[in-house]
Amino acid sequence: MAKETKNTESKELTVEQKLTALFQLQTMLSDIDKIKTLRGELPLEVQDLEDEIEGLSTRIDKIKAEVAELKSSIAAKKIEIETAKATIAKYQTQQENVRNNREYDFLSKEIEFQNLEVELCEKRIKEFTAEEKNKSEEIVTSTAALVERQKDLDQKRGELDEIISETKQEEEKLREKAKNLETTIEPRLLQSFKRIRKNSRNGLGLVYVQRDACGGCFNKIPPQRQLDIRSRKKIIVCEYCGRIMIDPELAGITPEVKPEKPTRGK
Repeated sequence: MAKETKNTESKELTVEQKLTALFQLQTMLSDIDKIKTLRGELPLEVQDLEDEIEGLSTRIDKIKAEVAELKSSIAAKKIEIETAKATIAKYQTQQENVRNNREYDFLSKEIEFQNLEVELCEKRIKEFTAEEKNKSEEIVTSTAALVERQKDLDQKRGELDEIISETKQEEEKLREKAKNLETTIEPRLLQSFKRIRKNSRNGLGLVYVQRDACGGCFNKIPPQRQLDIRSRKKIIVCEYCGRIMIDPELAGITPEVKPEKPTRGK
């Protein structure tokens, strides 16, 4: 029932009342835009820093995991070396008790193979150690960058929070008033106004006539159309920019009075 009553009220509004409501709504929305402008690029800067910090944190965690894997590989290679050396010692002992040259040659080849395994493991350990060192240095560099970015983020957040705390109450009041005012405007007109406002650079969906021209795109308005705007009998839209137009008096603006030309002989 409440919704039906609101719709009935909006239909009963005169064109002048509709235009007045739209102008009041635009004034509130423009004030909200000004509050947003005070914040400037801070919200985007904060978001960018948060994304960068998240990226750095993920990178550091990944490198730490790689370092841990390299350390594990180094430890495994050291165990392989110890195993190979133990095998060599065993084969060398067996060589002392061989029964023929064939067995001696076989053990010699096995010892040679195990020595090669030791050399290969030592080579891998050197490679893993060098890689571990590089990645550890990368962790230090990335961590330092992370600390700096965190400081920047804390500073930007502080600035943003300060601005928000100063304007939050005012913005909430404006939003609440705008929301209540929107219920008095017929949906189609409100939707059209919001669409025009969204497509407008300065966020104005409604402008008043200035010096016989549209206050949005500054194109000249024909006299008859100006008369229609002043009569407030129907919604007039600029044929160039599409903005809704009202006369200055409805917007609370005193129209400029053109000075009279002096009469000759007086």
